[in-house]
Amino acid sequence: MDAAVSADGRHALTASFDNSVGYWSLEGEDVRWLDGHRAAVKTAIFLTEGFAASGGDDFTITLWNLKDGTAQARLEGHKGQVAGLAVSPDGSLLASASWDGSVGLWALPDGANVAMMTGHGGVVNDVGFSQDGAQVYTASADGTIRVWRVAEASETRQLVQHGFGVNKLVVQDDWLAYGAVDGGTRIIDIESGDVIADLTLDRRPILSMALSPDGSELAVGDGEGFVMTVSTDSWSITGDYKAAGKGPVWALDYTSDSTSLLAGGIDDAAYIWPAHNDLSAPIMATEERGFLRDPDAMSNGERQFRRKCSICHSLTDDGARRAGPHLGGLFGRPAGSVDGYIYSDTVAGLPFAWSDETIDQLFDLGPDHFIPGSKMPMQRIVKPEDRADLIAFLKDNT
Repeated sequence: MDAAVSADGRHALTASFDNSVGYWSLEGEDVRWLDGHRAAVKTAIFLTEGFAASGGDDFTITLWNLKDGTAQARLEGHKGQVAGLAVSPDGSLLASASWDGSVGLWALPDGANVAMMTGHGGVVNDVGFSQDGAQVYTASADGTIRVWRVAEASETRQLVQHGFGVNKLVVQDDWLAYGAVDGGTRIIDIESGDVIADLTLDRRPILSMALSPDGSELAVGDGEGFVMTVSTDSWSITGDYKAAGKGPVWALDYTSDSTSLLAGGIDDAAYIWPAHNDLSAPIMATEERGFLRDPDAMSNGERQFRRKCSICHSLTDDGARRAGPHLGGLFGRPAGSVDGYIYSDTVAGLPFAWSDETIDQLFDLGPDHFIPGSKMPMQRIVKPEDRADLIAFLKDNT
């Protein structure tokens, strides 16, 4: 869902739907898993040397000590997913964009809440500081980019009023780039709001943006798997290529030498490749994910599993990291008992084992009613025959 490269180029962060942050060495193959979020992690950034922050669907922000992989603080206050994070140029403040419509300001290094700023008419998707740290810019589904004065924690103006939701922004001294739901990609004058360049192509939505460390190039990822690179000198498109075989490019950042891109999407791996490509084939994995297979090629039971379960759960203990525990040995297994998986307190204390009956109830009522407090997303399988087919498929394959 997100990726970041450290300023010294030695490490990277990846934020994932499996509830974890990967802390990677770019000088070898070492990775440390930062576990602690109770839902998908949507954003991750480096702070001062040796520390990082992440935010996710559990409505919280975690401050990490990268030296030992421990959570230093858990910041609470938002009432919706934390979709974007930014750190002030002097490293003293963290800003958070949340789907509850608010923007948080947090003092570093302890994470004390300074302010919760409200005013957007929709979810807030992204946030960025001005180069002097005096202002914060926010992008929202209400179609606006707003400017807030940090000292007073107050809104000063609406810089952009776009007809569609704004997903991403990049802030510089005299210009701001933004990407929107309709595929709109524009560069505007940061004072007047006038459009400097319109880079909109016929692809939507814009899901990721990154500026090279040397400031010479902007990269833009979209929902159709393409990456566009743009010269910030001439505002001309320097590259436009298919990066993902299927699905979106959610995560995007430059390596410290400005020559390569770190990116990720619906695949369960992140990739690094030269920023400029003329390849005819996608750079990221092209193998078909189970939930994208032709539904007519599957039995009804498998179809239910692929659509409802396979993104979060594997059928066997294959060692892969996912948002939910593996289903190996499911029938007769006490709820909340897979070693190494971090369960919610609710599931960890359930007094039953998984069976035809309990699985049927789970999808008949929905996880939010059958196990209130579970990390499972809200979903139901309404038809009894569909639930029966799913149970039969699980019996045969777990």
